[in-house]
Amino acid sequence: MISTPDREAACTLINEAVNAGARRHQACIELGLTLRTLERWTQGGAVKSDGRPGASRPVPRNKLSETERTQVLALVNEPRFASLPPTQIVPILADEGTYLASESSFYRLLREADCQHHRGRAKAPAARAIPRQCAKAPNELWSWDISYLPGPVQGIHFFLYLVLDVYSRKIIAHEVQAEESGECAASLIEQACAREGIHGTPLVLHQDNGSPMKASTFVAKLDELGIRRSYSRPGVSDDNPYSESLFRTCKYCPEYPGAFETIEEARTWMLRFVRWYNTEHKHRNLKFVSPAERHERQDVAIFAHRISVYEQARSKHPERWSKDIRNWSAPTEVWLNRPAEDAGSAPQREAA
Repeated sequence: MISTPDREAACTLINEAVNAGARRHQACIELGLTLRTLERWTQGGAVKSDGRPGASRPVPRNKLSETERTQVLALVNEPRFASLPPTQIVPILADEGTYLASESSFYRLLREADCQHHRGRAKAPAARAIPRQCAKAPNELWSWDISYLPGPVQGIHFFLYLVLDVYSRKIIAHEVQAEESGECAASLIEQACAREGIHGTPLVLHQDNGSPMKASTFVAKLDELGIRRSYSRPGVSDDNPYSESLFRTCKYCPEYPGAFETIEEARTWMLRFVRWYNTEHKHRNLKFVSPAERHERQDVAIFAHRISVYEQARSKHPERWSKDIRNWSAPTEVWLNRPAEDAGSAPQREAA
């Protein structure tokens, strides 16, 4: 609700703008109001105060009486109903020929009486903070996940482990295993760190909440390697977009066979895909350089050469250029869940 002094100040500003030649509708928009709101405020020539606080509101005809409310609360606290939710209490009462209120009314009365609490041995749901990570160079932020690879018959799968560098989009390490386990994941991360020379260098590994990611063997290995863990929020696949997008790129490429007869066949195909993706694939969000070129910092020279080519083309035919040449520069930082205040400067999601 807007107080009367604030209403009067807004009306004064709008009138001053109108007297200066502005349109009343546009002046209202500048203050975040509608013309209809201004007309309602100034009915009768004077600024009216908000009438909602003192308004007379009749009691809804369908409101439960105090007797009925007391009866509902007494009923749900009976020993036979003490451990049951309203979704089960109401049907049981209906079978007994009794109807007191709807399930939503039962829940509302329980909340008002402070009787609606988490019960049971399971942990109560808790809000999780949005994971926000930023990479400004290779080997600062990795993302990894596990996906199914269809096997020879329906119901049999192989497990694809992929570790991706978020800054360069390079596939750092991959494995195709017959099982999903923390031991396989720990071995893969250890090999990836040895290959990239990660020894005491600050590194964040982002992942979802699968059992291999939370396995004690895997967690112990990350702690041993000095890798800081980052987890997605439960049930939010968008918190790990780079790995999810990479899996889609893998499984939707034209050469993807759809199913593999043996695990050796899956490993051979994945090795060929990783080599193509890292060295030949021109990544759209990297301004069309390969992940390996970005990872090895060769993109700077490539962009400089492209700028030189475009400048020469513009100097040769300036009449064909109405604006500046194409922007050949990749982002200097890559975010996982960019903060809202920076969202306007770059897209929040970038394909892997």
